[in-house]
Amino acid sequence: MMIGLLMAVIAGSFVSLQNIFNSKVSERAGSLVTTTLVLGLGFLASFVIGLFVEGGNLFMLADMKPWYWLIGAIGIGVVVCLVQSINHLGPTFAISIVMASQLGFAILSDSLGILGLKQVPFTFQQLLAVIVIVSGMIIFKMSGKKEEEVAKAA
Repeated sequence: MMIGLLMAVIAGSFVSLQNIFNSKVSERAGSLVTTTLVLGLGFLASFVIGLFVEGGNLFMLADMKPWYWLIGAIGIGVVVCLVQSINHLGPTFAISIVMASQLGFAILSDSLGILGLKQVPFTFQQLLAVIVIVSGMIIFKMSGKKEEEVAKAA
């Protein structure tokens, strides 16, 4: 369990860091160029690492359902939407919304067994967790508005 927690913390840090870099690249190059760079370089890196780690097994794609190939298109949407949300909302607020959205969709996916996942019953505690997170986001955003108003007045 500790390895899972550590990996989740590292992944969250990497996602936030990547989104900030993506936003900065997008300021100079635009969203579609940023998306091409991110996904292209990601493909290249994962391909080289995959060859090193998996060798010939990297190309064993037996029993792949045709709709699994849509993940690349979803990746494009992820990068474009993240870059735009950070540009319009700032990194902290945008990432908090993304995390709440991920949690909500994960709960929905678990509850409905989407895409063949093992179905997990929806609980009141899950609903309460989402409400607490969304409430925290609202409080965070409202506290930022006061600081913005003070900065504009000065």
